[in-house]
Amino acid sequence: MRSDAIRLKDYPALVLATTLGSGFFPIAPGTVGSFLAVLALFLLPELTAADLLAVILAAYFLGVWAAGYCESIWGKDPGRVNWDEVVGQWIAVWFLPRTTFLLLSGFLLFRFFDIFKPPPVRDAENLAGGWGIMTDDVAAGVYANLVLQIGRYLYTSLF
Repeated sequence: MRSDAIRLKDYPALVLATTLGSGFFPIAPGTVGSFLAVLALFLLPELTAADLLAVILAAYFLGVWAAGYCESIWGKDPGRVNWDEVVGQWIAVWFLPRTTFLLLSGFLLFRFFDIFKPPPVRDAENLAGGWGIMTDDVAAGVYANLVLQIGRYLYTSLF
């Protein structure tokens, strides 16, 4: 961990990695980040699947940088970094209709997989720096998305 104080040049990474400071929320900052991701999807105009994928990719690579930067300040996988939850949450509902039911289901499933970390979600945490911080949430988002896609397919094929 760095011993020097936070400098002005640190703020862009800190603001992004903590999702505009929401990572400092005293209770469940990861859940707060996930909630903000769902809220953004609910309130903002709907994007095509390709556009959302472009946003997810840009957010992921910016997150790798910002999370790694913050790790150099705060130590290994700091709990304040919750941008990874935002990206994982967006992946959880990518390529699905933006309905309240699917957004809520995606939120709950993503949080489940992010908290319990079934393999290879937990293994992804072992990647170095920001890669590990971001990639375990990507894997949790993929799991949540697969469950939602299968559930949606089964539901619509039954009726």
